[in-house]
Amino acid sequence: MERKFKRILLKLSGESLMGEQQYGIDPKRAGEYAAQIKEIADMGIEIGIVIGGGNIFRGLSGATKGFDRVKGDQMGMLATVINSLALSSALEAAGQKARVFTAIDMHPIGEHYSKWRAIEAMKRGEIAIMSCGTGNPFFTTDTGSALRGIEIEADVMLKGTRVDGIYTADPEKDPTATKFDSITYDEIYTRGLKVMDLTATTLCKENNLPIIVFDMDTVGNLKKVMSGENIGTYVY
Repeated sequence: MERKFKRILLKLSGESLMGEQQYGIDPKRAGEYAAQIKEIADMGIEIGIVIGGGNIFRGLSGATKGFDRVKGDQMGMLATVINSLALSSALEAAGQKARVFTAIDMHPIGEHYSKWRAIEAMKRGEIAIMSCGTGNPFFTTDTGSALRGIEIEADVMLKGTRVDGIYTADPEKDPTATKFDSITYDEIYTRGLKVMDLTATTLCKENNLPIIVFDMDTVGNLKKVMSGENIGTYVY
């Protein structure tokens, strides 16, 4: 089986961890994700992971309800830590070693993030789960994952979502929407497609970090992407 990538950054949304629930963490979904991640770790791929916090708290929506934006974003960062701990627990239960890094010093909950420690962990076969986004307010976890992907010198960033790629319009709302097999960063911008926020997209473009947007909720898809199958949308 041909392997296209040696080291990846996997971005998961917090909402995806809700599974069938309306809030929080669905242990079944966390277990499914852990099994898929272990499957590609067993192929010898080095894996870094960034998870959002939208299933628990989102700073931007908090700001619209009267929260101070900076405090709201910090609450969102803590939400990503909760999700990261849940995923690391699910991975350990599946027999896969994982290490949680935090952008803000939170010993003993996680290890303070540094590029070198994260790379060392991945080289030892551990999954490096990098939480707290960038550690700064006003930056999304998409931007955090773009930054971490560039820092750890990942070959690609995989954005696991509910849909199977990037479409001309929202496929959940527009039945005529068609899917792109590949698309450039510039085209995403000119078409005004909502793949990631502009900061994250620009960071990936300027540092030549390609993205694959794919459906992570279909079990087995992660391995298919890693095996070079034409799944999702490739952004370059």
